[in-house]
Amino acid sequence: MSNPLIHPNITDAMRETVARKAAAVVDLLTGAASEFQPIAFASSMGAEDMVLTDLIRQHGISIEIFTLDTGRLPTETYDLMARAEKHYGARPVTWFPRHEAVERYVLEQGINAFYESVELRKACCAMRKVEPLERALAGKKAWVTGMRAQQSATRADLPLRELDESRGIVKFNPLSDWTEREVWVYIHTHGVPYNELHERFYPSIGCQPCTRAISPGEDIRAGRWWWENPESKECGLHVKTD
Repeated sequence: MSNPLIHPNITDAMRETVARKAAAVVDLLTGAASEFQPIAFASSMGAEDMVLTDLIRQHGISIEIFTLDTGRLPTETYDLMARAEKHYGARPVTWFPRHEAVERYVLEQGINAFYESVELRKACCAMRKVEPLERALAGKKAWVTGMRAQQSATRADLPLRELDESRGIVKFNPLSDWTEREVWVYIHTHGVPYNELHERFYPSIGCQPCTRAISPGEDIRAGRWWWENPESKECGLHVKTD
């Protein structure tokens, strides 16, 4: 069964809207790369991130693309990495967690301790994602994300540009005002590679143990850390300080 959410009926009007929005993203990214160097794009290989990867690669924008390999990603995500590398003829910089921290966490807490409490889950995210991100962004003047405002309650009112106060650098969210349908119109129009799990009703894909398929009508982030309240469903990569 094909997932109708990622195979929208594409009209000419939709193509025109997405083309206009894509051109605005290219302008934003080009301006960001001109104003801030070095600048990097953090890709989790999700659908939104593949749209930005395509725009950066196809337009030759001077933005480094990197990804975080947590060590517990789905096989389908690794398959996408390989396909994307062949498609674009370029490989993203890949950052890994420090093995000493992983070994200590597993020894002290257990291999799947993140299911036991929000604190242990966030500790796992901090070890596998946040700390590698800090190393990836060290020395950068700005960074780019694929976040959209519609993705969750924690991302409402997401600006196109903001100050990442916790890191002291500028952060760009070029797809903030894009809808999920617009993301998929772009992907199908431009033949962008994407994760096969999207076909199996996985709209948001992270680590394999913390990601599941969703049912029709569920929030698109319902498959991430589904045992937690929506207000806690962030990994720490996009925290805000008051």
